[in-house]
Amino acid sequence: MLQIHVEPDKTALGETAARLGAEAIRAALAERGHANIVVATGASQFDMLAALVRQEGIDWSRVTGFHLDEYVSMAETHPASFRRYLRERFLTQLPGLGAFHFIEGDAPDTARELDRINALIARHPIDVVFAGIGENAHLAFNDPPADFETAAPFHLVQLDERCRRQQFGEGWFPTLDDVPHEAISMTIGQIMKAGLVVLAVPDSRKAEAVRDTIEGPVTPMVPASVLRRHPNCHLYLDPQSAALLRDTPQAVGE
Repeated sequence: MLQIHVEPDKTALGETAARLGAEAIRAALAERGHANIVVATGASQFDMLAALVRQEGIDWSRVTGFHLDEYVSMAETHPASFRRYLRERFLTQLPGLGAFHFIEGDAPDTARELDRINALIARHPIDVVFAGIGENAHLAFNDPPADFETAAPFHLVQLDERCRRQQFGEGWFPTLDDVPHEAISMTIGQIMKAGLVVLAVPDSRKAEAVRDTIEGPVTPMVPASVLRRHPNCHLYLDPQSAALLRDTPQAVGE
């Protein structure tokens, strides 16, 4: 079931999404003494991550983190590297974080890197995935038509033209030609295993994807639509990203 929330602006959206995720982290810590999370990157996550690191009552030393994706062959020093993004916006704000397992996109052997990160996450059942939705409704870097069946936690994907244009449009690359064509991405199946999925999706450029995710069929051509089958997923919108909805339902599912 996909629970839908429309907040007054993207700052409130980020704060509310972070607060819900923080509640789930505290609950996991209380129940098991440890929590495992996945965090996303990109412009849509700025406010959520800023709010998440401010949340009180979390013993971050008992939290292990992963991230959703990374470009293949990209050095961590590149301005568009998701490892760099997360070090600057998340890890440096939480010096006491227990552990964070990065996807090494520039590993010399991509197949071995997949084996490594897949083995790691298999030992860490995920309590919360913090994510967004792409302009083409991608989930992580699973562009349409997305693979809903792959069992592995991470896989190698090809980025489609609209996805690459989004990365260029957000200012991460000087030209479209500089945007990589391949990435390592968390799979749809792995995201669906999380206890809670928290989606922060602001801005008008996401309105079409939001409409298709909520109002259209569940289909690999709209990857994020699969989250209507998740038992505990919350989608946070602002008025701009919700603008194309016929109405604003509280929840949708199959």
